[in-house]
Amino acid sequence: MNALAHLSDIIIPILIFFIVGYGFVSGVKVYETFLKGAKEGLKIVVDIVPTLIGLLVAVGMLRASGFFEMLGTVLGPAAAAVGLPVQLMPLLVVKLFSSSASTGLVLDVFRTSGPDSYAGMLTSILMSCTETVFYTMSVYFLAAKVTKTRFTLAGALLATLAGTVMSVVLARWMV
Repeated sequence: MNALAHLSDIIIPILIFFIVGYGFVSGVKVYETFLKGAKEGLKIVVDIVPTLIGLLVAVGMLRASGFFEMLGTVLGPAAAAVGLPVQLMPLLVVKLFSSSASTGLVLDVFRTSGPDSYAGMLTSILMSCTETVFYTMSVYFLAAKVTKTRFTLAGALLATLAGTVMSVVLARWMV
């Protein structure tokens, strides 16, 4: 086990030296190429930042307005019938938009129900089986300048539904 810890400490420097060495051997101007890539990356960040700010503001407004509590009240009986605790409804909605905002909701679930409870186990599995659909689509499609998304949203929401169903199945099996 100790050897793996030391290996993980040196793997990144070895990888960096390998890339730089390979660049020198290949005749690539490594530093200039790095700077060019950094400039292009910074341009992409500048293009993406307004979208990220908009998503974070929207999630914050929905959370502060009480929308998620209302959603839990409305969808609670149907969710409970399929094995989803009411307190996880806001998590499912927020996770579609922002993983960091949903992490705050995960901590709330852990604080109220405990990490070893059914709700805690289901929350942990849900976080790994679902994706931030709208965040991912907006950021990556904006960066790649994709304008025709076709069935991406429908497919992503279907995959999230499948992940949610499997999360419930796995959590029931584990508890």
